Amino acid sequence: MSTTSMQAAIAPAALTSWYEASARTRVRLLLDPESFMEFVGPEKREVSPHLKVFDLPEQFDDGILVGHGSLGGSSVLIAAQEGSFMGGAFGEVHGAKLTGLLRAARDIGSMPVLILFDTGGVRLQEANAGELAIAEIMRAVIEARSAGAKVIGLIGGRAGCYGGGGLIAGCCSALAVSEQGRIAVSGPEVIETNRGVEEFDSRDRALVWRTMGGKHRRLLGAADAFVDDTIQAFRDAALVLLEQVGGFELSTLTNEQVRLEARLRDFGSCADAVDIWTAEGVADAGAVPALPVNQFIAVADHVRRISHDTR
Repeated sequence: MSTTSMQAAIAPAALTSWYEASARTRVRLLLDPESFMEFVGPEKREVSPHLKVFDLPEQFDDGILVGHGSLGGSSVLIAAQEGSFMGGAFGEVHGAKLTGLLRAARDIGSMPVLILFDTGGVRLQEANAGELAIAEIMRAVIEARSAGAKVIGLIGGRAGCYGGGGLIAGCCSALAVSEQGRIAVSGPEVIETNRGVEEFDSRDRALVWRTMGGKHRRLLGAADAFVDDTIQAFRDAALVLLEQVGGFELSTLTNEQVRLEARLRDFGSCADAVDIWTAEGVADAGAVPALPVNQFIAVADHVRRISHDTR
């Protein structure tokens, strides 16, 4: 790609909010210009077989696009969820497209995968098919990584990365998040419904963001990079992570177990994220939610909690 075309791509990417952008805009501006080739595109009309039963609207790509392109001149496979369609939730076709992409990465062995998460979890209307899809995707991620493919997750969309999406993200080689990049298995309303408002008040937005938001996940070591809310920032982070991420071996899992044991030992008695940040040595932990991006990155780099490649 020429220098001129690269500069032309940087300008809109640097000005476009990841949070506000659609899945297709994210892919177009994240990858090298005009390099994306979609697999099973909308013209194939591969829609969910279940939504019509519930008189729900369908979407011709079933809320996810998958394909091939280049990033920084190198070939990548890419998947992007559309959070504005059913909250980016996983269904049968949606899940099958991502599973197929990851299996292709496994068979190729050396081509990395970028997953642009934006999901609330599994569609209730396709509960069994959706749950099965999550299991198949998690297995496909591990198989791809075992074959030598790096799987990088990018999280900063409106729907966050909840439910099965949070589990899949935990299987990735590395994650980049923005402040808007909430990650959790159970969402705020689910926790409140099952445990009561005394356990977790889903209407307390400050509580939600400091418990599940990108800053907390980065300080815990559950995300490997924290970025500003622009597509260019995510592109830069993806390029760095693809260079930094190592292989996937037994030692990766062993180190992860050590890290999780240390997290429980160090933070098991903490009642709030602010307590965790204080225990980590953050000087003014209460000020973390209001820190600008660059100041927060400096704090996170000082803490330098190691992720050991997996979550």
